[in-house]
Amino acid sequence: MMKEKVQHLAHTIFEEVVAYRHHLHANPELSFQEFETARFVKQKLTDWGIPFTEMAKTGVVGLIKGAKPSDQVIALRADMDALPIHETNDKPYKSKIEGVMHACGHDVHTSSLLGTAYILNQLKEEFGGTVKLIFQPAEELLPGGASIMIKEGVLENPKPQGIMGQHVMPFIETGKVGFRSGIYMASTDELYVTVTGKGGHGAQPHLNIDPVLITSHIIVALQQIVSRRSDPRLPSVLSFGKVTANGATNIIPNEVKLEGTFRTLNEEWRKEAHQIMKKMAEGIAESMGAHCDFDIHKGYPFLINEEKLTNNAKMFAQDYLGKDNVIDLDIWMAAEDFAFYSQETNACFYRLGTGNKEKNTLNSVHTPNFDIDEDAFKISTGLMAYMALKQMGN
Repeated sequence: MMKEKVQHLAHTIFEEVVAYRHHLHANPELSFQEFETARFVKQKLTDWGIPFTEMAKTGVVGLIKGAKPSDQVIALRADMDALPIHETNDKPYKSKIEGVMHACGHDVHTSSLLGTAYILNQLKEEFGGTVKLIFQPAEELLPGGASIMIKEGVLENPKPQGIMGQHVMPFIETGKVGFRSGIYMASTDELYVTVTGKGGHGAQPHLNIDPVLITSHIIVALQQIVSRRSDPRLPSVLSFGKVTANGATNIIPNEVKLEGTFRTLNEEWRKEAHQIMKKMAEGIAESMGAHCDFDIHKGYPFLINEEKLTNNAKMFAQDYLGKDNVIDLDIWMAAEDFAFYSQETNACFYRLGTGNKEKNTLNSVHTPNFDIDEDAFKISTGLMAYMALKQMGN
């Protein structure tokens, strides 16, 4: 049976995939700079005789065509970039690049998709359909590598009927995966605010227009966007993580810079909220004698998992792993540029459990001590291969 063949190949490639991950983890590259990562991917595909093209400067797209007749096409995506984080783990495969780390598991995604590619390539005489392997750059940086690859035609020639992607999840036990159909992840926008007043001596506030005080009023008032202006049925998040006021204990600065993020699950409300935030902040500043520039960098859209594709993938995962190892996911207010694919074609973005308390792999992504339980590779490569085969009707 096909499942047993996939499982056997996944077992065969396991240690090699772990080695891929160690190499990539030790040699991380930031967004749009994944030249050596792409070179590594291209070498593996070349070794296996899998044809590929290049796009988005560092993106790689491989094609595996099954020998049996079929017009079915499924795309599988992995992201490749790392984050500007200094790694604190003490492992043999620790990052060799100062201040750069695979803290979001993209090394896992890339290694796993390479393993999946190996499995599918070994089985290409036994299935019908085409698998498009998308090794994508720059998930972590606007405008997102997915948007660029789409503009350059990654979803054409051949055009997939659907796309699947996976992401590590330390809060899910190793050996399990999670699915959610419908809206799953939030849109994301970056907020850059400058409040300009009149600086001066802290002992003479009556002679100044204090941008620190005014900014504090803006921060508090903008919380109404979520607590009073949004429909409670449409979750939203507004958070400010950076405030820069270069004054001193007795110096009121001329300006304050504020940076934050806004996330939601509805495009109409997203647009409306942008207008409300901007008007509110500018109005508060003006009423207090200052000026406010409120700049919104529109980021990724919300991610929606197409119901049929996702439900089928969940069913195939239950067949491959057993029902007890497949869980339902809640809405996640983080963002992912995989969302761009989900706006263009049927999509399924699922979670790969990598959490293991004994192995200390419960730390969240985007932290300097993030790591995974590499036993997750025992299921990740074969599961994606099996779901791709079943989605194409094999």
